Amino acid sequence: MEWKNVRGVDTPRHRITWTENGKRRERVVTLDWKGDLAELDRLYWLCERGQHPRQKPPAPATSWRALVIAWRSDPRVQNRLSDGTKRSYRRTMDALLEKNADKDVRQTTRAHVRALHDKLSATPRKADHHLQVIRLLWNYAKNKLDWPLGENPAEGLELYGTTREFLPWPEWLVGKLAEAPHDVRVACELILGTGQRPNAAIMMRYDDFSGEWMWVWDEKGKDRFEVYCPPRLRAFVASLRKQGTHLVAKNLTEGKGYDSVEKAFRTWRKTLGDAAQEYTLHGLRKLACIELAEGGAGDAEIQAVTGQSAKTVAYYRRLADKKKLSRSAQTKRERNKNET
Repeated sequence: MEWKNVRGVDTPRHRITWTENGKRRERVVTLDWKGDLAELDRLYWLCERGQHPRQKPPAPATSWRALVIAWRSDPRVQNRLSDGTKRSYRRTMDALLEKNADKDVRQTTRAHVRALHDKLSATPRKADHHLQVIRLLWNYAKNKLDWPLGENPAEGLELYGTTREFLPWPEWLVGKLAEAPHDVRVACELILGTGQRPNAAIMMRYDDFSGEWMWVWDEKGKDRFEVYCPPRLRAFVASLRKQGTHLVAKNLTEGKGYDSVEKAFRTWRKTLGDAAQEYTLHGLRKLACIELAEGGAGDAEIQAVTGQSAKTVAYYRRLADKKKLSRSAQTKRERNKNET
């Protein structure tokens, strides 16, 4: 350590010298000790161990932080994503950056990714989502940013399994909505009545409703369109005491967000016992799809209401068809027994 007079003030500095390719190199770190000997001692030993922030090498241009920033700043990517998907990606990317922000993407190996996946095995859905995000970012860096990357280290690793489909709510749980807290009940009635994604339904305003029609927002398609409003939902909306521009109001001009409502929903769900714990807000959207199918709506009609993909509609239509067929079969069975 050395002292240097800077503008009339003696200032401690830590100097490191070394030889690189036959040339003398050095790095000098000014110790901001603020006149505190204990702080000076701490900074000195940080430098001796090479751990002072000023001694850290600059992050490479191909760091994970640079990659995430580029991905989040690309309108070609962001404009195609729903708000819910963006939040999901943000959480996982933030977790990845906690320990890897300044690490070079090019140094990431398949062994590193597998170790992370194994470490999160207690939460398989979370573990698989980390793989998905790493694979997505790697492909973006290679194909859109032209980074010199090799084979994607997350490609081909075995997943713990696809996540279970959201369960449609049973009748007994829907019946419990009458006892739910105000915001939870309003949100649930909107999701079930509109068939929309929870976030889009929760953010609905009173001026989205006009007579027999309502305006809904397709988050993924980034499209707003008008659909028929079922009588039950019309009557429910008309029964509400208006507290602001939004049905689930934060104040006079703002609506509450999905996270706030979902937290309140989980708190209420705990009061209903173990039987209710596997059901989510998304399950109401699935129930809407099944009710439409049971009512005789075709796939195209269901898609016109809910905005779901043809694959998703087909899956929940099969559930509805099974219920109808089982009722028909059991009725015939009982009729045959009685006739015999």
